[in-house]
Amino acid sequence: MENNTGTTAQPRILWLQVCSLAGVQGAITLSWLIYALYLPRLLAGFGFPEFLAVWVLIVENALAVVMEPLFGALSDKAKHRIGRSFPFISVGVILSSAFFIVIPTLTVFFPPSDVTRIILLLVTISWAMAMTVFRSPAIALLGRYAKPDELPLAGSVLTLAGGIIGAFRPIASQFILGLGPMLTFGIGSFVLLAASTILRFFNPIENPVERSQTRATPGELPRALALILGTGVGVAWGSRLFVDALGKLLKIQLNTQNIDGMMFIINLALAFAALPAGALAVKIGNRKAMLGGIGAIVFLMIILFFIGAQMPLVLLGVCAFSVIINGAIPFALGLVPPAWGGLGVGMYFAGFGLTGSLFGLVFPKPQEIAPVVGVVGGVIAFLVAGGCVVLSYKGLRTS
Repeated sequence: MENNTGTTAQPRILWLQVCSLAGVQGAITLSWLIYALYLPRLLAGFGFPEFLAVWVLIVENALAVVMEPLFGALSDKAKHRIGRSFPFISVGVILSSAFFIVIPTLTVFFPPSDVTRIILLLVTISWAMAMTVFRSPAIALLGRYAKPDELPLAGSVLTLAGGIIGAFRPIASQFILGLGPMLTFGIGSFVLLAASTILRFFNPIENPVERSQTRATPGELPRALALILGTGVGVAWGSRLFVDALGKLLKIQLNTQNIDGMMFIINLALAFAALPAGALAVKIGNRKAMLGGIGAIVFLMIILFFIGAQMPLVLLGVCAFSVIINGAIPFALGLVPPAWGGLGVGMYFAGFGLTGSLFGLVFPKPQEIAPVVGVVGGVIAFLVAGGCVVLSYKGLRTS
């Protein structure tokens, strides 16, 4: 049930609700980690070619470009009409958990055939689509759990939760695969259901949306959404190319092909750096912090390429990167009217979906991307994101 935490004198940050939402973010990250690890193996076990897993992810990301903002907007409409957006989260989580269990069940208990192969493909894509039903509506709740100027600090808890889970991928992949698909997917499904249940229990009763909260001056909302999409695309491209280039430069610097342990430490540092990054953004302003982070990471990527992956520079790059990543969702929430938070967050995730679909087409073999390509491409991508942030200063609302 949804508890009423009171609507008068609300604290600047509802930490209990924020931590519950961080649990959902962590569960989402865990689900995608499991899915990405097992998908190639499960498809190959059903007689599909190895490259099909890449194409499945490309299709899923392409669909997310439409689905993320669509369900974000629909949840906003539901909040306006019935005073609640949580039904989208509940339905999406239930569907996602069900499909997540069906995926390994098909591969373990049913022999490969033309029919089961088609069903497996449909179920995998359906699971990814079900995830889009609730992700944007859920993350948009952050706008209700914190005052506008406190969003970066509240969001840092979500970044921390997702980052800690993601950090274990380099060193835990073999362990996760060793558990077997049924147990692993079962754990992922249970964690998602449990996290969403906790969030629902602590979620305060939603107040009816006033019409004034849905209004925007003519042309303001489309322009804001375009800038959010551009920021999402820039951050997504920059993130992928930065991490790829950093990994290859570290291999050269350390003269080894195995940097799993080092990447674990770096990713863990990135996750924990979100907390001071959020505090900094609250102090100086989120957009200023993002622009500072973008300027710093562009400079550091160029320096790293020319003098090598020196650890002090790597740590500075991690801090700058954390400021950018942590500020993105608060940036999206700050550009749109409060009642369109789901749509704003959905447009940001659409930018990641667009990047996910195009990246696999442009770079079908990421391991062959030269460091110079990663650095130049990453610099351009981050500058695009920075340009969108700068343009947001002209005639748009912000937190």
